[in-house]
Amino acid sequence: MKATPTATQTNHTAVSPSSDYNKLDPATEARVEELLSQMTLAEKTGQLFQLNPYGPFDWEHFEAKKAEAEKAGRPFRYDPKLRDDMEDLLRAGRIGSFLNVTQPAVINHCQRIIMEESRLRIPLIVGSDVIHGYRTIFPIPLGESATWNPELLQQASRVAAEEASAAGVDWIFAPMVDIARDPRWGRIAEGAGEDPFLGMAMAQARVRGFQATDLTSGRRIAACPKHYIGYGAAEAGRDYNSTDFSERTLRDVYLPPFTAAFEAGAGSVMSSFNEISGVPATANPLILKTILRDELQWPGLVVSDFESVRELIPHGFAADLKEAARLSILAGLDMEMVSDSYPKHLPELIESGEVPLAAVDEAVRRVLRLKFRLGLFENPYVDESLAEKIMLRPDFRELALEVAQESMVLLKNEADILPLSPETRLAVIGPLADNQADLLGCWALNNHPEDVETVLAGLSAYLPDDGWTHVAGCSIRDESPADIAAAVQTAETADVVLLVLGESANMSGEGHSRTHLGLPGRQQELVDAVAATGKPLVCVLMSGRPLVIPKLAGQVQALLAAWHGGIRAGRAVADILFGTVNPSGKLTASWPRSEGQIPVYYAHKNTGRPASESGTKQFAEAFKSVFIDVPNSPLFPFGFGLSYTNFEYANLQLEKSVLGLEDTLVVSATVTNRGSKAGAEVVQLYVRDLVGSVTRPVKELKGFQKIRLEAGEQQTVRFEVPVCELGFTGWDMRYGVEPGDFKVWIGPNAVEGLAGDFTVSAA
Repeated sequence: MKATPTATQTNHTAVSPSSDYNKLDPATEARVEELLSQMTLAEKTGQLFQLNPYGPFDWEHFEAKKAEAEKAGRPFRYDPKLRDDMEDLLRAGRIGSFLNVTQPAVINHCQRIIMEESRLRIPLIVGSDVIHGYRTIFPIPLGESATWNPELLQQASRVAAEEASAAGVDWIFAPMVDIARDPRWGRIAEGAGEDPFLGMAMAQARVRGFQATDLTSGRRIAACPKHYIGYGAAEAGRDYNSTDFSERTLRDVYLPPFTAAFEAGAGSVMSSFNEISGVPATANPLILKTILRDELQWPGLVVSDFESVRELIPHGFAADLKEAARLSILAGLDMEMVSDSYPKHLPELIESGEVPLAAVDEAVRRVLRLKFRLGLFENPYVDESLAEKIMLRPDFRELALEVAQESMVLLKNEADILPLSPETRLAVIGPLADNQADLLGCWALNNHPEDVETVLAGLSAYLPDDGWTHVAGCSIRDESPADIAAAVQTAETADVVLLVLGESANMSGEGHSRTHLGLPGRQQELVDAVAATGKPLVCVLMSGRPLVIPKLAGQVQALLAAWHGGIRAGRAVADILFGTVNPSGKLTASWPRSEGQIPVYYAHKNTGRPASESGTKQFAEAFKSVFIDVPNSPLFPFGFGLSYTNFEYANLQLEKSVLGLEDTLVVSATVTNRGSKAGAEVVQLYVRDLVGSVTRPVKELKGFQKIRLEAGEQQTVRFEVPVCELGFTGWDMRYGVEPGDFKVWIGPNAVEGLAGDFTVSAA
């Protein structure tokens, strides 16, 4: 029997102020208080309002500007007109922030009005969705996380910050740190997958990169982890849908990546669209006050998601916009994005006594504090010539290639068909082979498809012009007619068929949930026809999520998950196919066999009637927690990914098999490269608490190291995990470590590895 929680257990500790964004510096606080004391109520509520400053789209203005650019012989990129009332609002101090304005001239114009014509000269803070790059577009974050390389992602985030800052952005609405275990949800593309521990590492890396202090612009940027909290649990994977999870799950699964982001110094956080236990996050005092302020003692700024204050009304939580404003400000929401309940209704709510002025003042303090920390009062303007100089710098493009190479996951390589020989005659078939726009993926707001290297362009670096033939065969969707017969004819003349298939960019991301996760359109029909030729098939699969592709996986000899890989995706694909780069990516979200399995993730509970530990026996385990038509296991598990070499694991060693609550688990294993090629391996550490006061997952990731070994090289990989990090939220809703027996694994993924045992003692 497991011991009940002991007195050593405590709630989550406060976040340490590792960044000056989160330090209450006395000099800054004095400036905040001095400015706050001079502000009118209208000016205060103005600081709590973020909006898109553009008016309705003006086609006449658009055509005039286009003609003007063509006449001058310069590239045309449309800058929309400001709202008619915008300049007056700025002069009156009624606007605190802009959303997704990335034209330096527009930003400077508006800042100049504030700094020269408004009463208190409080500069704007300009926020933007820079999810996986600004102009230099990297792989989607789910793909980036498959690198298992936080240091590399920190560099990529810094590049995004360099470019965004040069364009006038002060505030990046990223990283998305939602844990996502349902690939139907389109926004799984924006995060680090299904695991809290990995999510913590990636969250910290991205925050540090975004908030780098020595950007070329001389400016600074604040990160904004999102969506706080539990948005990835949307029912049926349908975006914006209800969620239903326990407070324990909130604390043990969804909260850790946010806490890690705060530890890394994130200056703000964005509340989510979903409800938690029936209370929408935008007006939820448990998450915005009890956890964020009282327990974590985090002092940063909370901004709503797009119009989510107004959305309290259709949620059925607020009767009208006035009530939505009252509920949100009292719950602890500081700034409202786009919907205008705060400027419209906070003054009358304060006058009536329904909202204390102190609640508004505290929110304004957080806005002003961040603006002071960013240096906006001293440097509100952006160098309008810098963006053109800094975008797509050669070193940025090289980094985009490196991230793309490490992000791609080799899922199958039957009979070592890969790498290909340059003498191989290829038939390149599929709608994504000669495609630029879709390789950018979702949330590439400042997108330039012309920046993208296609797969065909990548192949041209390895094959002569007559070494391959390309036929699209069909479109990504099924609106256009297919030319499957031409694809078959082309395949019959080739040594190997290279299929480049998958989703379009707009099939994942916000508002793009799917119920059927197989190949869209007629792509599977195309594969069936080409497979009938008997030619060897290599498939490059591009997507914004895990796909359900058991038939495809059985038809092809090699399968490479390339995600939506950004501007260098085509070259990265070619480098891997021809062996210049040895693939090292590992999945961070399980790939289901069927939509009916969803959610499928490695850290599930065992249940009272678990499937056999030796593996699920299809049709043969009556009255166990199994399906009767497919195994429980995913098609490809968390942490899985192949290499062109072979890594052998041996000699698991535990420094101590009995540990105290203050001790550190030290465990190691020897990893040897038994193949003929150098390669990188992600060595993964998993732990299971066998008996708890509440049930525990069958495995939990507690460490990983990416190592590089030459052919024949051997390395002892050592992990050190403080026992205090093996805790969870117990029966009494307090976090702590419970003494008892544990299992530990070191291996290449969540289902394979060397196993050992240890005990945590209360003594």
